[in-house]
Formats: sequence, C-alpha cells, structure tokens
Amino acid sequence: MYETLDKSLLKQVGTSATRLDITEKLTGEAQYVSDMVFPGMLYAKIKPSPHARAKILSIDTSKAEALEGVHAVLTGEELDYRIGLYVVDKDILAKGEVRHFGEAVAAVAAETLALAQKAVDLIEVEYEVLTPVLNHMDALKEDAPLVHPDLGNYDYVKAVFTPIPGTNIANLTKLRKGDVEQGFVDADYVIEREYDNPSVQHVPMETHVAIVKWGLGDRVTIHTSAQSPFTVRNLFCRTFSLPLNKVRVIIPHVGGGFGGKAGIHIEPLAACLSKKAGGLPVKFQATREEEFSLLPCRSALTYRIKTGVSLEGKIIAQRMDMYWDAGAYADYAVNVTRASGYSASGPYEIPNAWVDAYTLYTNKPYGTAYRGFGHVEFHWGIERHMDLVAHTLGMDPMEFRRLNALKPGSITLTGEKINEHTGSVIACMDAAAKAIGYGKKTKAELQREKETGLKLGKSIALLQKAPAIPSNTATAAVVKMNSDGTVSVTVGLTEIGQGSTTALAQIVAERLGFRLDQVFVKVEKDTDSDPYDWQTVASKGLVLSGNACILACNDLLEKGYKVASHILKASEDDLSHDADFIYIRNHPDNRVSWSEISIGYAYFDGIGIGGPLIGVGSYIAQGLSNLDKETGQGNPALNWTFGAHGIICEVNPVTGEYALRKIASAFDVGKVVNPELLRGQIIGGMLQGLGTAMCEGYIYDKEGHLLNPSFTDNKIPTSMDLPFEVEAIAVENSQIDGPYGARGVAEHPMISVAPALGNAIYEAVGADLTHMPIRAEDVWRAMEDKKPIDNWITKTPIGSCQPWPDPEHPISSQTKKP
Repeated sequence: MYETLDKSLLKQVGTSATRLDITEKLTGEAQYVSDMVFPGMLYAKIKPSPHARAKILSIDTSKAEALEGVHAVLTGEELDYRIGLYVVDKDILAKGEVRHFGEAVAAVAAETLALAQKAVDLIEVEYEVLTPVLNHMDALKEDAPLVHPDLGNYDYVKAVFTPIPGTNIANLTKLRKGDVEQGFVDADYVIEREYDNPSVQHVPMETHVAIVKWGLGDRVTIHTSAQSPFTVRNLFCRTFSLPLNKVRVIIPHVGGGFGGKAGIHIEPLAACLSKKAGGLPVKFQATREEEFSLLPCRSALTYRIKTGVSLEGKIIAQRMDMYWDAGAYADYAVNVTRASGYSASGPYEIPNAWVDAYTLYTNKPYGTAYRGFGHVEFHWGIERHMDLVAHTLGMDPMEFRRLNALKPGSITLTGEKINEHTGSVIACMDAAAKAIGYGKKTKAELQREKETGLKLGKSIALLQKAPAIPSNTATAAVVKMNSDGTVSVTVGLTEIGQGSTTALAQIVAERLGFRLDQVFVKVEKDTDSDPYDWQTVASKGLVLSGNACILACNDLLEKGYKVASHILKASEDDLSHDADFIYIRNHPDNRVSWSEISIGYAYFDGIGIGGPLIGVGSYIAQGLSNLDKETGQGNPALNWTFGAHGIICEVNPVTGEYALRKIASAFDVGKVVNPELLRGQIIGGMLQGLGTAMCEGYIYDKEGHLLNPSFTDNKIPTSMDLPFEVEAIAVENSQIDGPYGARGVAEHPMISVAPALGNAIYEAVGADLTHMPIRAEDVWRAMEDKKPIDNWITKTPIGSCQPWPDPEHPISSQTKKP
C-alpha cells in the first residue's frame, strides 16, 4: 500500500522517531505481569521431575495439603485436560509418565512463595525409571521406545500436519520439485555433508509469568506475559471447553519473547490452581532454571544435504533431509518443520529438489518457536554447505552464490515465481561484501597479521525468510479520534520489544497527515476490547498490522470528509486536510477543525451531525495456500525478506581462539519505516545470532539430566561481546503489498550469523566446522583434524538411521562422475 510514493513526500515514515515507550521503560513506570499483585493472590510452585523418562507409581501430597496457608495442591490425575497448538499431546501436569527432565508432576498454590516451595518439597513421588530417548536420530530406530504410544489418538490439524502413529514422528513435511535422481545423474559433482546444532533457550529478560483468576460462572481473567493474547484465549477455551466470551486475556508490557511466549504454557496450570482454591487469583512465575527445563526451547537439528552441481557451478539437484528434535511435545516444533521444509534450500534456485523434514519426539524439554523459526538452524547447514561446494569446485564462494541465487524469474521450492518486487538477495550480498572489503586484505590488515601472528578471514552468508503463517492470517486496527483532534490506536499485535508501537504510530501519522505527537498506540492488550490479531510472531506484524492501520485511517478520513462536506457545503472531492483542519482546497480559510467534528458537530442552531469518528481496518494475508502434503507445492509466503552478513574474523592459528573485527549486515526491508529502530533490530538480532554461533546450547548427561540450566554454565553474549565494528545496511526494493512498501525484518538479523562466522574461520585457518556453537576448542580440534569431545548428545552413525538413500555413504564426501 502506497509503496510507490516518493520518499521525499513522506514526513513520518522513514524518520528516526524516538520509541514511544522509552520513557516508561527507562523510568520503571512500565508495568509487567511480574510487577502485579492482586488482593488475596496466591503463589504457585511446581514439583519437577528429576528424570527424563519414568513411570509415576505414586504421589503423596498429604504433607503439603496439611500446611496452613496452602490453598490448593494438584496432580495430573485430577486434570482431565490436554493442551497443544497443532498436535494436542500435552497434559497440564504429567499423568502416568514423565517425558522430560524438569516436567511438572504436581503443583501448589499458597499464600507466600516460600510456603509454596515448602509445600512442594513435602510432596513425595515414587518413580520407576525408564530408558529415555535422548538423541533425535535414535528416535527413528525401529526399537526406540515410543515417547507417545497414543499418538494415533491425538487431535491435530489434519490439513497441514502428518504425525505417524506407532513411531516417534510428530510430523513429516515433504517437498518434491523436478527429478532429483536424474539431476544427480546429470551432475558433474555430487557433494554431501551433515550439519547439526543443539537446543538453546530464548532467555527473555522477563521469565514466563501469569496471574489467573477463575471467577464465578466460569469467567476467567488471565494476566500473562505471552506474545499473543488471542492465541492464549483460543487455546485456553479449547482446552477447557469454554466459550470465548467467558475468558479475558490481558497482556501489559512484555519483557521479551523471541517466540518462547508465542503459544500457551503456564496459564492453564495457574487457572486450575485458582479454580481449586475457590477462585482466588494465582500467580505463577518461572524461575530462570524452570525457563530452561520446564518451558520450551529451540529445537535441535541434524541436517543432511546432498548437492549435485555442474562444472560451471550451477546447482542441478539437491536432497535435503532435516531431523528436528521436538523434545517431549510437538508444540510449535511441527510448524517449524513445515516452515523450514519449504525454505530448506535457502535463497537459491534448485531446479530438482527433494526435502524430507521430520519432527521427532524425544525425552527432552520440548521445542517451540524461536526467533527465525527454524531458519537460524538450517541456514547454518545451507550456508556452510554452499562454501563447501564452492571450494570443491575451486570457485569463489560469493560468485557461486551469485550464480545460483534467487532472482526475478526464479522458481522457489514450492513453485512460487520471484518478481522484481520480491526483493534482492544479490543486492544484500553485494552491500555486505563491499562493507567488509570481501576478497582482499588491506595493507593495514596484512600488517596486523604480521604483527600479531593472527590469521584474518572474510566471508559472507546469505539468508531468506517468509512469515510462517496460515493462509487465513488476519488482523484489525481501530483508530479513534479524541475530542481534541488527537487519535488513539488499538491493535491486537503485542509490543514485545520490537518497536511495533512506534512504527505503527508513524504509519498512522503518515496516512492521516498528522504530527506524531497526535498519535497514541496502546501497548496493553485486552481481548475484551482490542481488535483481533492472529499472533505476534513471524515478522508479519509490520506488514499486516501496518496495512490494517492504513485502512482504518482511510475509514476515519472518509467519515471525517463526509461530515466536513456538509459543514463546508462542498464536495468531498474538493476537500483536503492537514493535522488540524479539513478545508476547501481553493479556499483554505474555509475550514473546520478535526476537534470540532471528532465526536459530533453542532451547528449554531444546535442541530448536530456526524458522531464519534472511529476508523476500522481489517487486513488478511493475500494469496496464500496450504501446501500439497506429497509435493510441498503451493504458496506459503506472504513475502520474502532477504539478507546477508559479512564477517571479518581473526583467529589464533595455534589455540583456535578468535575474535570478530567487523560484521556488516544488509537486509532488503522494502522501505525503512524507522532507521534507528531498524538498526536496533539488526544489532540485537546479530548479537543473539552470535550467542547461537559461539556459546549457547543445552548439554545433557546420559540419563537425560540437563546439566546447564542457568547462566552459570549456559552463557549468553552481552554488549561486551559485540564485534569491534558493526554496520547495519538497508536495501530498499518496495514490497507491493507492504505499508508504504515495507517488509518485516524482526527475525532475520539472527539468521546466518553462525555460518558467516564458520565460513570466516575456515577462510582464516582452514578449520572446517559442521557443529555449532563454535568454541575455541572446536576450532583448535578442526585445525588439528581431531574429533570433538561430544558434550551435546551422542551421535548416531549415519548407517543406523533411515531414510537416507545410501546408508553406507559417508557423511562428508565429494564424488565426480567418470
């Protein structure tokens, strides 16, 4: 919408307006659920399982129930409810069997947090320990224990997902394009390798927290730190068979989400405790350790890629087999599998492609959405693999990418045709490469190598992502004029730190022609009063909510002009307006103020016309379809956002220690709405991507105990870990259906940071890495060609897993046709 407007005509869009919520947050005035206390409120604690898999033989809660001040004690046997986003497979509390370390087996609500903890400690649980499935590759074996023997009895979204009963496969996404086998026959080289990465935690500043009151007449009020109020309400009502108008979900400020708060998690448990406690509000806030073990994480991935190429470097065929570790429950992991499946090739045109993407149950904390929705993980494999193929052919990796990158006229894996307005990954690549001086070392860099003994490497990595959303994803906006001519905006999109409140205010101010200080966008969300939004995920908010806001502004302007035309006795076509007045174009002094007509205009004789000016806009994703379950063909993409990272890294060739000198990140954002917000998104996402690349990852022992469930041993980067130089670059090729041509870019800065680092280390010292995170010892071992000490999970030899077409084929190989 309005994507063809000359940038010079825009007054609000494209400016670095200060975040509208900055004062509240910096002064501590912003209220979070963590801050809230209600009269009579109880505090909840859970009893976690010490085992990864065990049969629950008995639970004795008598000592906990006898404590004064304990109002409710619950076990799974009391709760005949099951929750699930796409596959309904999870009990609120474990029933009969625990499926991962840290899973809740009982819960208490008491008058103080200390008392609740004391009561939980008094609960006695007797277990029969069972053999867990800890490696997602082992989950495929014929003799593997079934994590969910009743998988065939679960409800699931049949149009999209394919769980396979009698196995540990929660979903299988397939994609077929062209003739892969013939493509490999026609190829001059066939190159294949396996890549993997572990589960990681979202670590939002504010842990999961909810306060729930189950009131009279089954009226439930939920205050929660979730990302998506309407999703919480819908799933909650489905779980408890309640009508939607009985449940109210309120979300104030949220201290970060990154996908981990996208679905429904702790709200049902707090609700059940409240109901048992006679309707008193119950607050449950996860500890940091519970964030790691009780709540969901990002799924681990093993990715096998087999690529056939011509001597000239053109990709002819590619087989991609993805094995995603769902953990104990399907949650978002099945949709991560679907989204990664149709993007599996990265931003490259593959004429003959085969993708099998498996979601596999294991006895570990379950996987969910995480910033990038699977793309961080599989781009690690794709972008390392593209360098491998290029080096095998003796080609420059950047030129190899240029030859195979998506461009106008290219056909994606699912059959979508790339157009001029889709965006340009090549422009992003060129911008990032220029920023780091790709392909050569300056005199200063050569001198630094000589003086320090460190080796410098430069590399690039590309990326793509489209919003992973259903075909009927929709949203709405309401723009209400106040009696002083200011406007208040309500949307269902949640502000979780991404700056959407400010960006939407700029879009509204731009479309109305108002000053920014005339526009207020409400941060707090309330399903009883705010318009619907599907979810705050997938980088779709700016596009969908931005368009809804424009349509709501159009509606308000149309209503305002209609009233003004009567007052000014002029045709609506002859009117114009500014921030304060509607006026006749050729007689601008003949005017009426917005404030005069905002809530109804009164003539001198007292007769009134008009009424409150309220604009309503609804927008639904255009042109999407479900994918064919056998071929994966269809149109899953609202839009594509392309990007590239360029990295300069220096490595100690003796110890493997390394440091980032510079990272340059370029994204085709369509149209920049707020340059400073964009820069913040890029730097924040890049640093989060470095955490994945350098240090983050779950570590388990052989019994499935999580060994690093805190920041003591599970490190995340801080501002002190930033590269010496950071450059954020915006490429602008307008998106036709984006607000003023804009695309979303919230997730993308995190994608492909890891492979850019891995590629740079290879260029510096020849250390060829296929597993992340990349620690100094991993670089040293790769330089010395030594096998790593596997702290993550025990690998399964490729021959013991099916379905790989040739079980005896080496994991890493290059073959040339005779």
